[in-house]
Amino acid sequence: MAVWAQVQEQLWLILSTPWLWVACLAGVTLGIFWGALPGLSTTMAMTLLLGVTVGMSQQAAIMFMLGVYTGSVFGGAISAVLINIPGTPDAVPTMIEGHALAQRGEAGLALGTAIAASFLGNWVGILLLIAFIPAVLFFALQFRSWEMFLLSLWGITICGSMASRGQPLKGWISGFIGLEIAFVGLDPIYGVPRFTFGNYNFDDGISFIPVLIGLFGLAEILRVLPQRSPAAIPSELGRVLPSMRMLAKYARASLRSGIIGTIIGAIPGAGANVATFFSYDVGRRRASPEERARWGRGSYEAIVCAEVANNANIGGSMLPTLALGIPGSAAAAAILAALELKNVVVGPLIQTENPGLIFFIYIGLIVANFFMYGMAIALIKPCVKLFSLPKTLLMPLILPVCVLGAFAVNLNYFDVYVMLVSGFAGYLLHRLGLPLAPLVLGVILGPLIDENLRRSLLVFEDVGVWSVLWDRKLGTVLLLVVLYTFYDGIFGHRRRPRRDAA
Repeated sequence: MAVWAQVQEQLWLILSTPWLWVACLAGVTLGIFWGALPGLSTTMAMTLLLGVTVGMSQQAAIMFMLGVYTGSVFGGAISAVLINIPGTPDAVPTMIEGHALAQRGEAGLALGTAIAASFLGNWVGILLLIAFIPAVLFFALQFRSWEMFLLSLWGITICGSMASRGQPLKGWISGFIGLEIAFVGLDPIYGVPRFTFGNYNFDDGISFIPVLIGLFGLAEILRVLPQRSPAAIPSELGRVLPSMRMLAKYARASLRSGIIGTIIGAIPGAGANVATFFSYDVGRRRASPEERARWGRGSYEAIVCAEVANNANIGGSMLPTLALGIPGSAAAAAILAALELKNVVVGPLIQTENPGLIFFIYIGLIVANFFMYGMAIALIKPCVKLFSLPKTLLMPLILPVCVLGAFAVNLNYFDVYVMLVSGFAGYLLHRLGLPLAPLVLGVILGPLIDENLRRSLLVFEDVGVWSVLWDRKLGTVLLLVVLYTFYDGIFGHRRRPRRDAA
């Protein structure tokens, strides 16, 4: 009964506060525009617009960021269909199928199918999030310092393995660079300065928000600006909204893709890229021979598979973010950052320390989904005009946003320097083939790893290592999982090419 009372309280709070609706609608609108701009990722939108929430209340900031997240994930489909450039990396399968349809004069229907699939995918992710997060929270309450250290370490290792595309060593190097950045500052146990080199600006550590903005903002500008990719915009969109009969035809594919997107989203570091391509591949294998012949040449079922998984990934990525404090994706890390800016500590005790907040987030996701559906239909034509701007004009306009976003967090010029250094470092790491997602996860989880490991070592001094390993069965299982992840990353990928070749 207490739970239902909290749900009613949060629902009434949202319904009776027009400012929360305005914040969510603004976030959705900016997210769609941002996602539609070629070369600008969801993560980039989340991190750069994070600074806007500094002056907002806790509830308004959450609604705004959920709106940006939901809107930008869909927005990538607009440029993917119309000009054959994915607005976000997750929209590549939609680009393959949607632009082929646009060339046949069916751009509007392709976009309408993507909108409907995004709306449905969000519902699948939200419902699975609501269904499974109580069990995950109960399980998470069993974690102590040793288990939290191992869980955080596993998050970085699995992220490095998933994000490095068959070269896990590069992913792990990136993750441990992030850990090194997180260790700068005063030691959490004894207060001893580490890696500060006598500079008092480092005493409080390096804030991960300027690092995020630099890695996914400035680095993206440096990477995208030299590219040349002119494209023609279809003059006629045609019909936009698909029929219910057409959507019912792909109901089974939608449900399958939603489950795939949610599950992969719950794996830290896997992200929407993995979910979208995996669902796209599974859909092609499960399609009828007649439908399979259309894949790659303009298939509506392929768009449904990709977009449902892409948007269901939102709910999946929020699952470990809220329940364990481990962001399921780089975009979810921005949600985590927005919550931390408002002094909300996510993790196993989120429902205890912030009663009702988790239900507020559920309802916020639902409201953002409805706004996304309506605004996506309304903003298609304005987005077409917006992303036709030349990159030489667009990208320099984003640089001041990066600077303001970094400065607004702590009103500190030092954070601007951190952002600039992070941006150039991110560009260099990209050129070297090192993924950025593990680095971000390392920066975010570094303090958690540091403090829990140090606390665990103090416990080991009193009771002994073997006693802890024997008494803490969950910790022992997690230790074996971490070791297996390293083993599989080092030796597993060597066996896979031989199996594929066979």
